[in-house]
Amino acid sequence: MKKYNPTETELEILQILWKSGPSTVRFINDKQNENKEVGYTTTLKIMQIMAEKGVLKVNKDSRQHIYTPALDEEETKNKLLDGFLKKTFSGSAMKMVMQALGNHNPSQQELDEIKNLINEIENQSANRQDKSK
Repeated sequence: MKKYNPTETELEILQILWKSGPSTVRFINDKQNENKEVGYTTTLKIMQIMAEKGVLKVNKDSRQHIYTPALDEEETKNKLLDGFLKKTFSGSAMKMVMQALGNHNPSQQELDEIKNLINEIENQSANRQDKSK
């Protein structure tokens, strides 16, 4: 499942599963309905298709089928972000960050976290340079 890019709806279902763990269709549908109305049979059909594609695993041992994601969360998000970065910002992380900060009024906590992340990246870079000498 190397090159699989989930659709928006599939990603929504995956995010619920990644956050909540193994779940029934009813649970997933209830979570979807917190944001927008989605019919139970629509959720069921999409999840069945996702299972056929190998995106979800389904345990049919009990009366209610339990679904789990077959895709790793971090790997999937990294792949989607890389694709988005290449298509939308010509591969420039700086352009993407500048756009995001320009369109969003970050809180002081968010700015502090960004500064800490930059410091971490700079320290890792400096450590790699020291090791290569």
